[in-house]
Amino acid sequence: MDWLQLFFIHPLSLYQGAAFPFALLFNYLCRKDSFSTCARYLFLLAGGGALALAAMGPYAALVFIPALCAVALLCSLGPQEVHRWAFFFQMSWQTLCHLGLHYTEYYLQEPPSMRFSITLSSVMLLTQRVTSLSLDICEGKVEATSGGIESRSSLSEHLGKALPYFSYLLFFPALLGGPLCSFQRFQARVQGSSSLCPRHSFWALTWRAVQILGLECLKAGMWRVVGAGAGLTDCRQLECVYVMWATAGLFKLTYYSQWILDDSVLHAAGFGSESGQSPGEEGYVPDADIWTLETTHRISLFTRKWNQSTARWLRRLVFQHSRIWPLLQTFAFSAWWHGLHPGQVFGFLCWAVMVKADYLIHAFANLFIKSWPMRLLYRTLTWAHTQLIIAYIMLAVEVRSPSSLWLLWNSYNSIFPMTYCVLLFLLAKRKHEFN
Repeated sequence: MDWLQLFFIHPLSLYQGAAFPFALLFNYLCRKDSFSTCARYLFLLAGGGALALAAMGPYAALVFIPALCAVALLCSLGPQEVHRWAFFFQMSWQTLCHLGLHYTEYYLQEPPSMRFSITLSSVMLLTQRVTSLSLDICEGKVEATSGGIESRSSLSEHLGKALPYFSYLLFFPALLGGPLCSFQRFQARVQGSSSLCPRHSFWALTWRAVQILGLECLKAGMWRVVGAGAGLTDCRQLECVYVMWATAGLFKLTYYSQWILDDSVLHAAGFGSESGQSPGEEGYVPDADIWTLETTHRISLFTRKWNQSTARWLRRLVFQHSRIWPLLQTFAFSAWWHGLHPGQVFGFLCWAVMVKADYLIHAFANLFIKSWPMRLLYRTLTWAHTQLIIAYIMLAVEVRSPSSLWLLWNSYNSIFPMTYCVLLFLLAKRKHEFN
C-alpha cells in the first residue's frame, strides 16, 4: 500500500495552503489604486517563482525554462504558426520530463522524489496554459504581440509586452493546481479592480473550507477501511470488487479535496467563479462537481464532469480538430499528456471504449424502455455499473505499474468493462436503426 500512503499525505496541499494568504493579499492590494497593473503582474510572477523554488527546489528550472521559451515563441511567431510550434515544443519538453520519471521508476527501480513529482504536475499544468494561450492567439481571441524580432521597439517595450504572458504562465494561484484559467480571464482580473465583496467572499471560502474538512474526515475513514482490508494482491473473487471500489473511493476523495483547495486559492486571489466576467470571456469552470460525479448513470457525463477544465481543454485542443476517430485521439492524447505509463495507456483507451459503448447503450435504452419502473431499475443498475467501471479505470491509471495492472486485469473486476465491450459489439451492428 506504499503508493496509497504517498497519495494520502501529499506536500502539494501544504504548498497550496501556504499560497492561500498571499492570494488574499493580492486580492486586497487590487483594491488599492496605487497597486498598478504592472505591479500586479510582477506580484503574481514573483509569487510563482518563489512558490516554485519552495515546492520544487532545483527542479523549478524544469518549469522556468519552458515558460521562458514559450513566451519567446508567443512574442516572435505569427498567429497562424504560433500554436503549432508552441504545442510541439511544450509537449516535447513534457515528454522528456516524463521519460526521466520512467527511467527512475522502471530502470533504476527507485521511487521518484516528491519534488520531482510536483514539478511534473506543474509542467503538465503549464502545458495547458501554453496551448490554451496559443490557441487563443491563433483563433484571434487574444491580440498577438508577434514581430518582436523584426520590430524596432526598445528592450523595455519588448519586456512590457512579454510580461503579461510570462506572468500568466507562472502566476502562483494556478502554478501547482487549479482549474484552467484562460488568458482573457487572467488579464481581465489583473487589469480590473477587485470585484469580490468581502462578506460574500468570506462565506464562499468558508463553505469550501467546510467541504475540505468533510472530505478529509471521509478520507480518513476510508483510509482505515482500505488499510485494514485485503489488497489486490491477496483478495479473492468478489472480494476484489469491494477492494477496487473502496480504493477508488479513496482516490476520488483525495482528488475532490485537492480540487476544492485549488479552487479556493484561485477564488481568494480574485480569479474564481463569483468574479465578474467580461463580454466574450470563457466562463470559469471548477474541476469538482461532486454531486454529478457521484450520482450520474452515464459514463459520458462523468467524463465531461471529471476534472472539468481539463476535459474542456482536451475537447478544444484535440477533439474539435480531429477528423478521424476524435474520441480515440482525445483519450490517446490524454494518456500521452499524463505520461504514457502502462496503466495510463490501458486505462485511457479503456475509458474511450466505455464512453463509446455508453452512447450506444443509452440510445438503445431510450428507445425501448418506456415505463417508469423499468427506467428506475435501469438507472439504478447503470449507476452501479458506471461507478464500478470508473473505479476500474481509476485503479488502472493510478497504479500505473505493469504488475499491478496485471493483477487488476486478472481479477473479477474485469467483468464490468467486458460487459460494456460485449454490448458495444452487439449494438454497433444496429446503430443505424436508432441513430
